[in-house]
Amino acid sequence: MNATTVSEATAKALRSAMERLLAGRPTRTDGRLVKENLYREAGVSRATMNRAGAILAEWNHRTAATGARTPGETRRDAELHTVKRALKGAKRTRTELLRRLDAAATVIAALHHDNTALRAELAAQGTVTVLGERRSP
Repeated sequence: MNATTVSEATAKALRSAMERLLAGRPTRTDGRLVKENLYREAGVSRATMNRAGAILAEWNHRTAATGARTPGETRRDAELHTVKRALKGAKRTRTELLRRLDAAATVIAALHHDNTALRAELAAQGTVTVLGERRSP
């Protein structure tokens, strides 16, 4: 074992910790995909982890692919994106419904005005008296 390698047990612990973190099942940390969590999850020191160059290279490659987000964070972000899209659609629907409501209110107001004017015109003409039917002799 030279200065750039670690024992098989340490390598196994680091790889196991890496798999748990990437799978979103940490046992000793909060699950964030950072090197601090890798060595703590593996139960080794930072210096020991730093000597495991091949494992760190693999860690860097695999966390770069995930954007350094845990599966829970990825799931949360996907749900947030879905909710934001639904909210945008609901806002668009609301705006359209408000536009239609304003148009309906305008039509109702115009009809009310016409109805009032017609009633006033009828009232000015006087009342209609119904005469009895003509009787034939």
